[in-house]
Amino acid sequence: MAPQGSFTALMLRENDGKVTSALETVSDDRLSDAWAGHDVTVAVKYSTLNYKDGLIVNGLGGLVKSYPHIPGIDFSGVVEQSSSPDYKPGDAVILTGWRVGEVHWGGYATRARVKADWLVPLPKNMTLEQSMAIGTAGFSAMLAVMALEADGLDPGTKNEVLVTGAAGGVGSIAVAILAARGYKVAASTGRKETHDYLKSLGATTIIERAELEIPPPGPLGSARWAGAIDNVGDTTLASVLASLVQRGSCAAVGLAAGPKLNTTVIPFLLRGANLLGIDSSSSPQQERATAWRRLATELAKDKLTEMTSVVGLGDIPALATNILEGRIRGRTVVDCHKK
Repeated sequence: MAPQGSFTALMLRENDGKVTSALETVSDDRLSDAWAGHDVTVAVKYSTLNYKDGLIVNGLGGLVKSYPHIPGIDFSGVVEQSSSPDYKPGDAVILTGWRVGEVHWGGYATRARVKADWLVPLPKNMTLEQSMAIGTAGFSAMLAVMALEADGLDPGTKNEVLVTGAAGGVGSIAVAILAARGYKVAASTGRKETHDYLKSLGATTIIERAELEIPPPGPLGSARWAGAIDNVGDTTLASVLASLVQRGSCAAVGLAAGPKLNTTVIPFLLRGANLLGIDSSSSPQQERATAWRRLATELAKDKLTEMTSVVGLGDIPALATNILEGRIRGRTVVDCHKK
């Protein structure tokens, strides 16, 4: 435990272009000096590991502009101090997005200082640990489901809803949410060892990743998917768009295979396909609150437990490499008081 007036953090430092990480004891004054405009101090309990965290901890992607830096793009905890009328000491809160962990010091620490507008109250029927088992990944998954349903997707559809990158964080929660809502879910993965896991979350069909990496021979494939949540991008996203049913929609959440999209406008013109972008970083406050309320009631807690492992701050550097290499299954919660 850090001495009074200080906190423990995984600190990134850069020297000659190389980024290194180590657990450090940091003075509370550093938070006040660095983030004087932020009005809420939170005793962080949990954070989580996301693909973006893997990039940041490994010094990749150009996401961090200034060092030393504390990563961690989301966290949950209890308010310690607040000059905002919206929060008082003792309030349990969640933070995702707003470039915390990138531009601003993040959740891989036992204390953080942020703006009140970035926080969401913890739902009453959810624990702080469960909120980070969901984290940015689960929040993004729910936003994708909300966007698809707002665009007309309905559980009564006869066709399957596809989830790509299904064994990852976003994919796992997307599969569980869709299945719980009554959709027939096709889960795409390149890892055979995750097939039983995905079926336990509610997937009805397993699609081999390689099948989607080969584009259809023409501008359109067979009309197969009622809707889709894509975590992969690149050729996979192009294949998915070409195989949506009439007026089908795909929510784009990630770019694990790359940011490029090489396709034609034919799926949009001949089938009325819709490509929905999901911005989980700066979504409006009301949308955030709605998504978290739905996550608290629609995501089965036993499914969440099944897909979650808990690690300490000291485990992050090794796991940050694993997530970039596709070797993390489900969700990884970081207990910030466990080294």
